[in-house]
Amino acid sequence: MSDLPKALLKKAHQKPLPCGTWPSPVTVDLVAGKALALSEVSVDGTSVYWLERRPSEKGRTVLCCWQDEQGISDALGASYDVGTRVHEYGGAPYAVCKNVIAFSEKRTDFLWLQPAGCVGEAICLSRCDGLRYADLRFSSDGTVLFAVREDHRAEGEPKAALVAFSVSDNFTPDSAPPVEVVLREGPDFLSSPSLSPDGRFLVWIEWHHPDMPWDATQLCYASLLRDENGYVTGLGDEKILAGNGAPESLLEPCWTKDGRLYVLSDREGAWTLWEAETRVAQTLLTRCPVPEGEIGQPAWVFGQRSYQLLPDGGVLALVVQNGSSRCVFIAPDGQSRTVSASPEQCPLMLSDGRYAWLEVASDALPAVVVGTIAKGVQHRLRCAASLTLAPEDISVAQTVRFPLEAGGEPVGHAFFYPPASSQASVPEGERPPMIVLVHGGPTARAQEGFSFKIQWWTSRGFAVLDVNYGGSTGFGRSWRERLKGAWGVVDVADCIAACQFMCTTGKIDPDRISIRGSSAGGMTVLVALATSSLFAGGVSLYGVTDLRALAAETHKFEARYLDGLIGPWPEAESAYIERSPLTVAAKIRSPVLLLQGAEDKVVPPAQAYAMEAALKEAGTPCFLHEFPGEGHGFRQESTLRIALAEEVAFYGRIFGFTPPSHS
Repeated sequence: MSDLPKALLKKAHQKPLPCGTWPSPVTVDLVAGKALALSEVSVDGTSVYWLERRPSEKGRTVLCCWQDEQGISDALGASYDVGTRVHEYGGAPYAVCKNVIAFSEKRTDFLWLQPAGCVGEAICLSRCDGLRYADLRFSSDGTVLFAVREDHRAEGEPKAALVAFSVSDNFTPDSAPPVEVVLREGPDFLSSPSLSPDGRFLVWIEWHHPDMPWDATQLCYASLLRDENGYVTGLGDEKILAGNGAPESLLEPCWTKDGRLYVLSDREGAWTLWEAETRVAQTLLTRCPVPEGEIGQPAWVFGQRSYQLLPDGGVLALVVQNGSSRCVFIAPDGQSRTVSASPEQCPLMLSDGRYAWLEVASDALPAVVVGTIAKGVQHRLRCAASLTLAPEDISVAQTVRFPLEAGGEPVGHAFFYPPASSQASVPEGERPPMIVLVHGGPTARAQEGFSFKIQWWTSRGFAVLDVNYGGSTGFGRSWRERLKGAWGVVDVADCIAACQFMCTTGKIDPDRISIRGSSAGGMTVLVALATSSLFAGGVSLYGVTDLRALAAETHKFEARYLDGLIGPWPEAESAYIERSPLTVAAKIRSPVLLLQGAEDKVVPPAQAYAMEAALKEAGTPCFLHEFPGEGHGFRQESTLRIALAEEVAFYGRIFGFTPPSHS
């Protein structure tokens, strides 16, 4: 009798095949050419908008619109690639209100305004080289467009500003372009402009080097000044409402229709919802009655939405507890219940009372949907791919708790995904190889929603372990700060501890473990390979290899990130050297695959070149593939095809199987 876990035992309709060779419905064509990357859902009246990145169009990002009668259409002309490079990661590159669309064009950085339904009739608000715009937001009446502007025209770090454009309430393509007004300059970083319902007061978030937005921010407030025509001219006296005392991370300010202000704060150890007092500066916030768990996300991108204030006084919120997220409805009396939606961001209410959101369930492909709180999904507007997977083809996350030290309590967290297939099974006497995923950031988290980056492997016979190492979000500030001054130590130790635990479960082959990560995760991969003999190989996608070079060369948003993760630069230079993968390259004996974008501004290609040279000098098998035209993250169909094929072939070599030709 086999001692494999029951879930991996052969069923009558499954054929035993070596792991890694299974026929998979998650094909290269699907992932590289046909699967859409869906994001940033918004609503205007009863219209639903979202962004979809199309690999088949060289990674172009398209703004789509759905209406009940008209169905789905592209909202903008075919020449536009919607996106923004502010902070390099962007976010909120478009906004829609009262049938007017504002959007940033990624290739040029120009800012545009277009009446909805008038495809190809946009007017340019800013055509200045060196200016970038993100976090686009209209006032509730649609007469003011706010944005965060990043100015790259001068040498040195780009300058941040909050800007506004007064938009005529009868705007047409023939209207004169609104004039840009600078509202706030000076802080290193600005985000989240939000205007009170009466149009009189503006709040926003700001922070300064060396803090990141999950370390310490300030909630600021000022009156909005206008001329006799109602056009915005500037801000009145500014005051800090919160964040000027002990460090706290304040995120996502939002007004109710009756003028109350809410914000997320982690002042009590975890991000949760608070009501702010606007009459007195630096007044204590009032904590709202919400369920246990964390409400809030690290602000890597603009425009994230962790909660929604409802017209009846209730709240919808995304709550993360023990690594898993759920959507919760909180009634005005404080009573709460989990709803059936599994959204990426908090659902938005349409004017007819329905909701729209991006559904990211664990057992189905991501889809833009419309539904209700009571009944859940009612209409699927757009799915990431036209693919129907059998339940047996989808691997669903299993929560794993593991000890961080010998004999310790199981406090570490990861999601384990066993191999899954309706056609194949693990042969008698074999255990599946395991790929350990190290999420980027490192201030981010592993999530349990359906992901092609996981199902691609599990459907081929691999097990996957996605680790929420110390520093991950969703577990409160103390867990997040385990990585403070300890990047390259705590994350590596936690990944090794998770693997050691999995080796005791009988669910995986202890001799066939690889580790894989991108960006910050790529650094953890390389240091883990140098630290432990557990790993048969590793894959680093645009990963950090030289911390000193990263501190000196990276973009403004992360220019001082390493101060908190490693130590102040350059005072802590010795720690930067000690923790860098380049320093320990000679200790890496397992094969390494490096995948790098030639246009990467976050982790420049020179880092990959140096790592390749160091590994080859040490005699370690290493292969580097650089992809022209790619930045920090791969988007083009041709790139994705080649990268996936090379990674499968890499695992075939180190795990001892021959990949099928159709992989």
